[in-house]
Amino acid sequence: MVGGGPAGLSLARTFLRHKIPFDVYERHSDVGGLWDQSNPGSPVYDSAHFISSKTQSHYHDFPMPEDYPDYPSNRQIHLYMQSFADAYGLRDHIRFNVSVEKAELQPDQTWRVTLSTGETKDYAALVCANGTNWHPVMPDYPGTFMGEMRHAVSYRSPDEFKRKRVLIIGAGNSGCDIACDAARSAEAAFISMRRGYHFLPKHIFGVPADVFAHGGPKLPMWLTQRVFGVVLRILNGDLTRLGLQKPDHRIFETHPILNTQLLHHLSHGDIKAKRDVARFEGKTVHFVDGTSEEIDLVLCATGYEWKVPYLDPALLAWKKGRPDLYMNLFSREHPTLYALGFMETNGGAYKLFDEMADLIARTILARAKGGADAQALNTLIATDRPDLSGGIKFVGSARHATYVEIDAYRKQMTRLRKRLRWADLADGCFDALRITRDRKAA
Repeated sequence: MVGGGPAGLSLARTFLRHKIPFDVYERHSDVGGLWDQSNPGSPVYDSAHFISSKTQSHYHDFPMPEDYPDYPSNRQIHLYMQSFADAYGLRDHIRFNVSVEKAELQPDQTWRVTLSTGETKDYAALVCANGTNWHPVMPDYPGTFMGEMRHAVSYRSPDEFKRKRVLIIGAGNSGCDIACDAARSAEAAFISMRRGYHFLPKHIFGVPADVFAHGGPKLPMWLTQRVFGVVLRILNGDLTRLGLQKPDHRIFETHPILNTQLLHHLSHGDIKAKRDVARFEGKTVHFVDGTSEEIDLVLCATGYEWKVPYLDPALLAWKKGRPDLYMNLFSREHPTLYALGFMETNGGAYKLFDEMADLIARTILARAKGGADAQALNTLIATDRPDLSGGIKFVGSARHATYVEIDAYRKQMTRLRKRLRWADLADGCFDALRITRDRKAA
C-alpha cells in the first residue's frame, strides 16, 4: 500500500481486521499526509478547518474528541490522525521516509515495487492511497504578470498579505478561506470567479449543515435542491448585490462551498468579487468584464492534478484527468490494482473510507479464494457502471468527472454487499484491535 494519510490509515486498520498481510510505504516521517503542515508540498494553511463536521467525518468506532469544535482545525485533525494510528498500532506496519519510486505489473498480475532505498519488493496486489492534492495546477492567461504569482499550495499565513493588493483566483473551499484571510489582512483584496456559486452556511438552525442534512427527511434530489434553494435564498438573499455572479447551475451540481464568511467580507467591502481574468499587463490584471485592478500578489487556488507518479499512467483508465475506477476503488482492467481516496463527494470522508476499505479487503480475500464468487465479482467489476450521481447533473468540469453523491454511493455499496453476501460494518467491529494501555506498556 502506498500512503500513510487518511485513506491509507483506514485501509491499514481494515487489513488488520481481516488478517490480510500488508506493508505501507509513507514518504514522509509521520502519519497524516497533507494534514501534517511540515510535509513538503502540504496544501494546508494555518486557518484551514475541516469542511465536514466532526460527528459526520470520523473513522468507524473512533469518534473525534468531545472537546473538538464542530469543525476542527487542521492541527486537531492531524492530532486525530496520530491518535488513530497509535490506538491501533498502525505505525508498526508503516515504513516511514520511504517512497515507492516505481510499481510494475508483472505478467502473472503481481507487482514489483522499487523503493527509494533501492530495494525491490514483490506483492500480490497494489493499493494506491497516495492522495490527490500534491500536484498543483497553475492557470495560463495571456500576457505577463510582473508582480508575485504563485499557487495556493505555498500559502500558509495571512501575514503574507500585509501591505499588498491581493487577488485570489478560484472559489473552491480553500480559495474562499484564503480570500477571507486576505480580506482581513491585505491592503486590498479581490477574488476572481469564473462562475457564480451557491454558498452553504456551516450551520443551519444551529447545527452543522451536514448533521442537518443527515438527520432530515430523505427527499427526492429534485425536491432537496428546491428546498435548499429556498433556504439559501432566505438566508443569503440575492448574492448579485455583492458583485457575485448568478449561479449557472442548480445547488449541489458543484462541490458545496461551505463558507458564509466570504459573504460577510463582501458585504462589508473588505474584499471585492471579480470576473475571470482576461489577461495580465505588468501589475495590472484585466478581467473579462472590462474592469482592471493593480495587484501585487496573485494567489491561484486552482486545484490539483491527480497523479499516481509511481505507476505507468496507461495502467489506469482516465476520465478528464481522474482515474475511472469501479466504485472509485477497483481497476476494471487489472484485478490486482486498487485505489482508495481517489474520489470526491459531498459528505464526510473518513467513515466512507472505512466502508470502502472493507470492500477492498473482502474483494482481495474473495479473489484469493477463487471459485464462482470470485468470477462473479470480477465480471461485476469489469462490466457494471452504476449511476452514482444521485440524480444530480454535475457541471462538466474535470473536478466533477468522477464525483459521486454520497447517499447514492452508499446505496450502491449496500446493493453490492447484498449481492455478494458481505456484512455491513457493525458498531464495535474494530474494538478488538484497540491497543489498551497495558498492551502499550508491555
